[in-house]
Amino acid sequence: MSDRVYTVVVVGMGKRGKHHAAAFHANPRFKVAGICDIDAARLEAAAADLGNPKIGTDAAALAAELRPDVFCFATMPNLRYEMMQIGVENGAKLIAFEKPIALTTTEARRIMALARGAGVKAVVSHQHRYGEHYQQVKQIIASGAIGRVQTVYGHATGWMMHMMTHMLDYMSWFNGSYEAEWVMGQASGTGKFSDIHASPDYLAGVIQYRNGVRGYVETGAGAPDVPEVEYWWRKCRIGAQGTEGFAETLTGGGWRAVTKDGVFSGPGCMNYDLDMPPYIADMAAWLDDDGAVHPCNIEAAYRGFEMMMGLCRSVVSRGQVALPLGDGPAEIDALRDVLGGTPALLSLAGNLKEYPNGVIVSA
Repeated sequence: MSDRVYTVVVVGMGKRGKHHAAAFHANPRFKVAGICDIDAARLEAAAADLGNPKIGTDAAALAAELRPDVFCFATMPNLRYEMMQIGVENGAKLIAFEKPIALTTTEARRIMALARGAGVKAVVSHQHRYGEHYQQVKQIIASGAIGRVQTVYGHATGWMMHMMTHMLDYMSWFNGSYEAEWVMGQASGTGKFSDIHASPDYLAGVIQYRNGVRGYVETGAGAPDVPEVEYWWRKCRIGAQGTEGFAETLTGGGWRAVTKDGVFSGPGCMNYDLDMPPYIADMAAWLDDDGAVHPCNIEAAYRGFEMMMGLCRSVVSRGQVALPLGDGPAEIDALRDVLGGTPALLSLAGNLKEYPNGVIVSA
């Protein structure tokens, strides 16, 4: 194992940027050389806890001055390509950033071409998989304890651009990381189109994987409740059904399984303090070129993003959509044109806070 220390610049000192910066700082394989934010007060408040790195409000200028090994950004999603360019142009060996990869397929394809062309390693923040409950479910499925996997599924009450690539990433992981052949989706509600993570209020879809496994995914106002979990943003359930049982994880409520050997369950909850350290450590391993490709690599993340955008295109075209996708109209704009003003029907009253235009259907 190498003992080389890699330098890092982190752009964005909001909640997620500070999570990244703190995890890099706590790992002896990394040195936080610089931090950036358009809010100078945020920078000054964060610097003391990160070893007093160089600070700046201009990401391009800071990266050009420091030429970091790792360029990490946790900025608004409309800045993805711009930030990727800064990292590539200033010699970063690895770029780490928040999901989603982009806001349109066309932009995502440009980002992928940029990273591939430069030979830059890239990692996308689908770090929930490091949680003990996710790991336990993956182990059960991979062991064959539920038999041959037939179906994978995921749902979350949060909206698409926040949550769906998480669902799709872990579903595909539970299915052995097979690619998808086609998708078909449906959507309703336009209230979240004004959000910075613009999305339909509700999106549901079907995925056909190349190994014959079927996937079902839902995010938003109409997604099923996870009554075992109180915290709204962690009402997420992801799992697999097989010929001899099932195993699933609840993001905010542990895991459970029924296998040929019995009924099992265990603890676990989304926790950045526990999930971020191994996520960051795997970046060092990948940078060492020891063959350990990061589990959250951009190629895997792109496949999930492509499924999500395929579902959006399916809503517009009213049919199945084959993968991989080519360029096309901006998916959210196209959805806005076809969905009209019909509100989403809510799965639980608690969704009204985030989807105030939604409708609760009386029993």
